[in-house]
Amino acid sequence: MTLLETQGPVQMSDGARLHRTVLGDAARQPPAVLLHGGPGLPDYLGDVAPMIADLAPVYRYDQRGTGRSPWRGRHSLARHVADLAELLDARDTPGEAPRAVLIGHSYGADLASRFCLAHPDRVSAVLLMCGPFVGDWRAGDRAERERRMSAAQQERLRVLEELPCRTEEQEVELLTLSWFTDHADPGPGWRRAAWSARHRRPVNWVMNGELGKEGRRDPLDGHLAELRACLPARAEILGGVEDPRPMSALESLALRLGRPLTRIEGAGHEPWLERPDVVRAHLRRFVRDAVGG
Repeated sequence: MTLLETQGPVQMSDGARLHRTVLGDAARQPPAVLLHGGPGLPDYLGDVAPMIADLAPVYRYDQRGTGRSPWRGRHSLARHVADLAELLDARDTPGEAPRAVLIGHSYGADLASRFCLAHPDRVSAVLLMCGPFVGDWRAGDRAERERRMSAAQQERLRVLEELPCRTEEQEVELLTLSWFTDHADPGPGWRRAAWSARHRRPVNWVMNGELGKEGRRDPLDGHLAELRACLPARAEILGGVEDPRPMSALESLALRLGRPLTRIEGAGHEPWLERPDVVRAHLRRFVRDAVGG
């Protein structure tokens, strides 16, 4: 089946123009919205969209300040939540229902959660993929990454991180070292990370820092009881067992939210790359249940 893809800018209320891509029949309801992670990366979920686009139209977008959504200014979690609401309002189908199926990955799962808190009436289903992580998960993540790296790699990463400015090749090297440990198999993981380091660019480090600081000041941990009450009936969590971020953090999240957790064996932080058939089957079941198809 050949699916129609359309794309173009959508203007926000503050003048920012976010680049949006739609795959599938935009007239069908509700749409599925893929929320990429980072923060500070352009959209990278192009391989995920075709897995479900025959079941529901799939919307993706570059968050402001990334990819084809150029913008300068202060970043806030509230502004990013507002962007998603405005993008839903900007859909081109007259009389459409305002609700959507949200599928958030990594930081995108945090964004999906905060959107549910702010607009519970606009979410028909939500899948939190490889996030958000709660509790003291960073120590475990750091320890596991160090275990997967050689001493020389750890030292080289430290040196690159401390440089006041980096050349293009140094930036690619830093990102490759930072990302290859996200994968279950270090060999293919290195090749995937090296490709991503050249194509998921540029990284908006200012955005990453601002949203990271705000998230640490106001973590989702303090809103989980409210989030549990706000989530739609269909809300699930999915994670890769080999993600360096500890699975125990997702288990804690699932327990506190009272929602099911699916563990993908043999996969890390981007499970659709390492176990595409398993992830495809899970996503299709989830979206089919959500849209009633």
